[in-house]
Amino acid sequence: MATALDRGTTASKSGFRREVGVVGLLFTSLGSVIGSGWLLGALHGAQAAGPASLISWLLAGAVVIVLALVYAELGAAYPVAGGSVSFPIYAFGGSAGMVNGWMAWLGTVALAPIEVEAALTYLTNLKHLHWLTHTPKGSTSAVLTFPNGFLVAVALVVVFAVINVLGVRSLARTNTAAVWWKTAIPVLTLITLMVTAFHSGNFSAGGGFAPFGVRGIFAALPVGVVFALQGFEQATQMGAEARNPSKDLPRAIIGSVLIGVVVYFLLEVAFVGSLDPANLAHGWANPIPKGNFGPYATIASGLGLTWLAGIIYADAFISPAGTGLIYTATSSRISYAMGRNDYFPSKAAVLSERGIPVWSIGVSALVGIVMLLPFPGWESLVNFITSASALMYAFAPLALGALRRQDPDRPRPYRLPAAGFWGPVGFVMANLIFYWGGWKTNWRLMAAIAIGAVVMAVARAFKDPASRPALDWRHNWWMIPWLAGLTVISAFGQYGTGHKIIPFWIDIAVVAVFSLAVYRLALYTRLPHHVTAGYVADTASEMELE
Repeated sequence: MATALDRGTTASKSGFRREVGVVGLLFTSLGSVIGSGWLLGALHGAQAAGPASLISWLLAGAVVIVLALVYAELGAAYPVAGGSVSFPIYAFGGSAGMVNGWMAWLGTVALAPIEVEAALTYLTNLKHLHWLTHTPKGSTSAVLTFPNGFLVAVALVVVFAVINVLGVRSLARTNTAAVWWKTAIPVLTLITLMVTAFHSGNFSAGGGFAPFGVRGIFAALPVGVVFALQGFEQATQMGAEARNPSKDLPRAIIGSVLIGVVVYFLLEVAFVGSLDPANLAHGWANPIPKGNFGPYATIASGLGLTWLAGIIYADAFISPAGTGLIYTATSSRISYAMGRNDYFPSKAAVLSERGIPVWSIGVSALVGIVMLLPFPGWESLVNFITSASALMYAFAPLALGALRRQDPDRPRPYRLPAAGFWGPVGFVMANLIFYWGGWKTNWRLMAAIAIGAVVMAVARAFKDPASRPALDWRHNWWMIPWLAGLTVISAFGQYGTGHKIIPFWIDIAVVAVFSLAVYRLALYTRLPHHVTAGYVADTASEMELE
């Protein structure tokens, strides 16, 4: 039986080219962090938590910073394509790689259509583009019109794929220009709004600073706050293309998180402070007038800042488009890694003569287009992707703890201080993000995991027995009680459509204690040293500098 990484020889014949420097890597992650989240995240955060959404952003920032530090060590130590898929394989084997890879791939493939939906939703506020979306009867959320809005969205997804096929160097140049723009515009917006119209009384209006209490602060996390900060790990997906991965990957990952947290926190301050106090007289359900889906542009227009509103509308296309462009690239790297590991068809691991995974890029674009049909609106996918990403992120602290024990002699250019403490903390935080997503979202995600398991099992059944990757169930069985336990806690918890049997605060303690137990169990059942060494050796060529 083949190991989980034996199929690496297909890709190594041409190999990825190490052409991306620290700026390109930083902008890969930062370009993923700053997208539609800045356009819509503050509004959804305020509706869920009121002014206390500021605490939500700080809490989300703390969670993401811990996870980013974990990825910084792993990415620098193991600079391979689709790194987030490979790390769990090194630590626990095939089954962990399958589950994690499926979650990572679903999340990244869905990001491109979500960013497109965000851009088109925002631009609907312009009279001559009102035909892009509509609001169904009885709903407050905009969805794409069919066929007009849908066809425009498809065209944008195709453009993302074409740019990626042109090559990683073209991608880096395109993304660098886009990130400079879409970082400058949020900063310009928050400064202008703070200077022009800042009502300090808004921070105690509509029921006080925390009108929905601590519950509201937590509830804001999965409705756009954590989603906005996702993407910091995208630089690790391009580890095999980094010019100096040992130094540049940690800098890119940590730098993108710090910039993102500061910008998003200040944007929430500017948003709350610049709202019309009259809109808050009856609470935070509609801090901007109903029917408006562009919060910052609506505020700017109301203040007579038509020039700023125009710039924001332009950015409403550029920012999401830049993020969608990056996720088209990174999703193809994940499918490449899955193909190399024999979880996807072997064509996914084939590179062109220029070192581009063309087949994977095409599949990612096609699946993204298909996702536009059942999820035609931005809000319908945000919670789902946040929970999926939380499970993907949860594998990283587990892999860090295991690989510190299984591969202790590997050079670690960046070494996370007190990893024995921050690893378990990061795992608890990731599980809490999943829990806060609510039962309505989480049962669907578990169904998606089950579908993925069936799909991969069928694909594996048709493989030559000699090339089938090992499942390593002896070292992966802990995933069953982990996922089952999270599902049960979510069903009886306080969020979404849960039955609310577990009392508030007790539920958080239950998730934390359960997570720590799973963490210890996973490390206890990790792969033996020699198996990990074999998996790492199978991708060693990707880690070598030319």
